[in-house]
Amino acid sequence: MRFVFAGALLLLLAVPAMARPRDEVMINLYRCAAQASTRVWLDCYYGAAQPQRAALGLTPAPPAQVALAANPPAPGVPQDLAVRDAVIVAASRCGSVAAERPWLDCYYAAAEPMRVQLGLAVPQASRPGPQRPPMPPPRFASAAPPPAPVRTGPPPMPRTAGLFAGMFDDAKPIVRSMPMQSYSLDRGGAFTVTLADGQIWKQAPEDEVYHPARWRKEASQMLVTISPGVMHTFNLKVDNENHTYKVRRIR
Repeated sequence: MRFVFAGALLLLLAVPAMARPRDEVMINLYRCAAQASTRVWLDCYYGAAQPQRAALGLTPAPPAQVALAANPPAPGVPQDLAVRDAVIVAASRCGSVAAERPWLDCYYAAAEPMRVQLGLAVPQASRPGPQRPPMPPPRFASAAPPPAPVRTGPPPMPRTAGLFAGMFDDAKPIVRSMPMQSYSLDRGGAFTVTLADGQIWKQAPEDEVYHPARWRKEASQMLVTISPGVMHTFNLKVDNENHTYKVRRIR
């Protein structure tokens, strides 16, 4: 398998003039191989995607991650090689995805086995498939009052009984179809949402690289559902959207 990777790398380096941003991503990824620490390797994997993010006009990857593919690695023996190989094979198969944004979604989704290996939350990344149609223009609801919130107040504390408590999704929402009062985006692209009952939720840092918010509607016309997620995290979903965002409550 490593001979295949080495051959692919040499081929990409031999034709830089023809390289697309996604090709530059894969070249950067192969440079990450020398990173000994699995956690650092995963950061390098995400930083390698910066050429494709730049081509799509997305928020840049953190500079510390981008620099890992270019900086000399710390000495040591690379860890979790079998999982790394599985991730790289999955990322290589994304080459069959024609459109550039779905390709990036596929690349990020390929890292899920390593996130599981490290015990990190697994975002709901988009999978390769038919190209999504463009979003329709915003349609604002009538002047009728918004639906009453199903539940208000702080979310219940995560369950602690049992060895596997909190490791799997709990399907029961703690907030269902509650209107936003307002939302804002910080300089890094992460959003902060204030709900109609005063709760404030912020997008988790590890999630904004996968799912930058592109909301255009007025806040009062966006209905939010929040449910417990894996490993004591929370998932936020806006009605009529496909994405699920990882969030944490700040008030």
